[in-house]
Amino acid sequence: MTIFNWLIDNYVEVCGTLTGFLYLGFSIRQHYLTWPVGLLNALFYVVVFFTSKIYADMSLQFYYVAISIYGWWCWYHGSVSGKNLEVSRTSKILWMKLAFIFLFLFAAIACLLVNYTDSQVPYWDAVTTAMSIVATWMLARKKIEHWLVWVFVDAISIGLFIFKELYPTTLLFFVYTILAVYGYLEWRKELTPQVWKEQSI
Repeated sequence: MTIFNWLIDNYVEVCGTLTGFLYLGFSIRQHYLTWPVGLLNALFYVVVFFTSKIYADMSLQFYYVAISIYGWWCWYHGSVSGKNLEVSRTSKILWMKLAFIFLFLFAAIACLLVNYTDSQVPYWDAVTTAMSIVATWMLARKKIEHWLVWVFVDAISIGLFIFKELYPTTLLFFVYTILAVYGYLEWRKELTPQVWKEQSI
């Protein structure tokens, strides 16, 4: 099979990979196109994950569609001051709430996958899905630590996608892992040492 034929046969996944790169680039720059591109990326991956029987990640794409609309609104209107939303840290109290939400989502998703689907990787699928839900909400609220959550999600996902032979997506998530670290460092520049200390409470 030639490369051209392979691209034709896998054009949906290739389009998902390309829009994924664009989405991450825009999110690092805090550009409003993060959200419409993210919505398009989610639609491509509904098809990819359904075909590959990665059902939790497929369902996650519908959440991404909704959170893309929410995130777009938040970045322009989600600040208490009425200005565009600014980068901030995640407080200890919020971390506790998010950890509880993650555990609840993981347990619920894993239960559904084990009992009602033919998923070959139900627990790993559940972990990445639950963490992704939390991380995307944090992105919508411009919480800087969402980049660190993505590092874990992307690293786990690489192994999952290699197992499922989704090689363009594996490449995408490998680059995601590197750029998540870069994104964290870029966003960190917006927080002064004083603000960094104050927002850690």
